[in-house]
Amino acid sequence: MNKTWIKSLVCCSATGAALVASPAFAKDVSACLITKTDTNPYFVTMKKGAEQSAKKLGVKLKTYAGKYDGDNQTQVDDIETCIADGVNGILITASDTKAIVPAVQKARKAGILVIALDTTLQPTSAADATFATDNFQAGKLIGEWAKKRLGDKKAHIAFLDLAVSQPSVGVQRDQGFMTGFGIDIKDKNKWGDENDPRIVGHDVTGGAEDGGRTAMENLLQKDPSTNLVYAINEPAAAGAYQALKAVGMQDQATIVAIDGGCPGVKNVQEGIIGATSQQYPLLMASKGIQAIKTYVDTGKKPQNSPGLDFFNTGVNLVTDHPVKGVKSIDTKEGLKRCWG
Repeated sequence: MNKTWIKSLVCCSATGAALVASPAFAKDVSACLITKTDTNPYFVTMKKGAEQSAKKLGVKLKTYAGKYDGDNQTQVDDIETCIADGVNGILITASDTKAIVPAVQKARKAGILVIALDTTLQPTSAADATFATDNFQAGKLIGEWAKKRLGDKKAHIAFLDLAVSQPSVGVQRDQGFMTGFGIDIKDKNKWGDENDPRIVGHDVTGGAEDGGRTAMENLLQKDPSTNLVYAINEPAAAGAYQALKAVGMQDQATIVAIDGGCPGVKNVQEGIIGATSQQYPLLMASKGIQAIKTYVDTGKKPQNSPGLDFFNTGVNLVTDHPVKGVKSIDTKEGLKRCWG
């Protein structure tokens, strides 16, 4: 038998054996994604990012969502389902960042890696890791911009917050805005305890357009001179604009928001919103799936960004009216980076 042919046969046989044997060493990885809702474009995008990353990495993914923003019980039930399924990891955007903690602890005791997305738990250490925007910085950017944009005008500020349970994402954005605007915050872990006369009041929106409209109507009754509106997100901002327009006050008040979705950036472009802080949910979700895969393969957990207790996925201020001293991108660039 020809020696060269024998070598080829041995080589090919070894390669074939490796190909047959390798799947036996591959680790099956499974995960759950639990979002606040499955209707908000932000969480729809997050789901898309998780699904894309899971497909690429061969992770089996099941997705769940609350019935509405603030629906803690459904999220608790979803965690129970994921525990029963024996998944390796859970990604969650918590509606109630305190009430969800016992369910998260139960999952971790079952050996499941739990990663918070977008919204830090209270305490942050309740999750194994967090991938999120620096929500305080996002609020600070629109606060700084609004302060310089308003100039010497006396501010009458309406706050359109998220929920009465005050989840961390809402508190951080709210308090960041106040800091950026120059309002003295009291307890940094909650909103509503300030005594600054420039504050018209706080109302909650559920992060939805209809909630934003109702909240704006309520606050306009308190102070028809309202000339600055802080909105927790762009759907709430759109609702606020509708309420202002209904009474012919759309040019009186400047609206600022946070999210950076394509509809919101277009609203900035059209002058409905003055400025928004853009965040990146697709990146949060994809990094979350990658982290679960890495954990199963190596046992390593994600590392936090330097100086923070979470991994910062970045934020940019989007406006077509830049102000000195506040870094921003215009809507043309914002539309290149937007989602939804």
